[in-house]
Amino acid sequence: MASGFFALFDDIAVLLDDVAAMSKIATKKTAGILGDDLAVNAEKASGFTSTRELPILWSITKGSFLNKLIILPIAFLLSAFLPSTIIPILLIGGIYLAFEGAEKIYEYIFPHQHSEHVSEDLVEMTEEEIIIYEKKRIKSAIIVDFILSLEIIIIALSTVVEKSLSIQIIVVTIVAIIATAGVYGIVALIIRMDDFGYRLIKLNSNNKSVLNRIGQFLVNALPIIIRGLAFIGTIAMLLVAGGIYVHNINYIHKLIHSIPSIIGEFIVGLIVGFVALFIVKSFKRLSNK
Repeated sequence: MASGFFALFDDIAVLLDDVAAMSKIATKKTAGILGDDLAVNAEKASGFTSTRELPILWSITKGSFLNKLIILPIAFLLSAFLPSTIIPILLIGGIYLAFEGAEKIYEYIFPHQHSEHVSEDLVEMTEEEIIIYEKKRIKSAIIVDFILSLEIIIIALSTVVEKSLSIQIIVVTIVAIIATAGVYGIVALIIRMDDFGYRLIKLNSNNKSVLNRIGQFLVNALPIIIRGLAFIGTIAMLLVAGGIYVHNINYIHKLIHSIPSIIGEFIVGLIVGFVALFIVKSFKRLSNK
């Protein structure tokens, strides 16, 4: 009996070790999308009055948890009964990620007026108009989160698709929790950075004091950080999308195997993205005519 008891502990230890290793691999593979998720939500939750930023972010966070509660069971059912669908879903998601990255590059080169942006006229809105505006921003963020969450979960699932269903459930659930709690926790710190800096500035009137300089740095750094995250997120999306195609389509893998993987994945992501962008824009032009 004692030997059976210790054998059970040994099995649990092996399982936990396997889960930890696979969770590390899955998290690493989804890091690119997590970076973009961070950039998108930092942008969506910023630009409001300081008293509304955290409540809005909390609403988006709850929406993100709900998204994953919807996606996870569907992903596990597909893995259990239709595992052959995982790769096609991954490739379709890769097209979306590449398209998003290419579109951001295109808009940077050929800028145009966005229909949705953080308005500086919020102070002139009525309370009812502000509520409607906030709900619109929250809904937009949750929709984007759903697409990114789907891709995160499918990529995480693809790393453990050959493991048992129990391992898949544990690993992918861990990644989903990290993706939500980690990303939105960091976003909360980022969007409150300027408010914290402003409070440091208000502590004393000496412009040359250490606290004042730290406060000024935090206030001035916020827009730079958000822009930087947007840039990193764009590159990460193209790398993740390219990696999906390189690792799942043998022909593409052979085609670029002679160049460094990160460059090859970026080129593939860029090509897939601009092809998708060309098709979408061509379709829009035809539909407008």
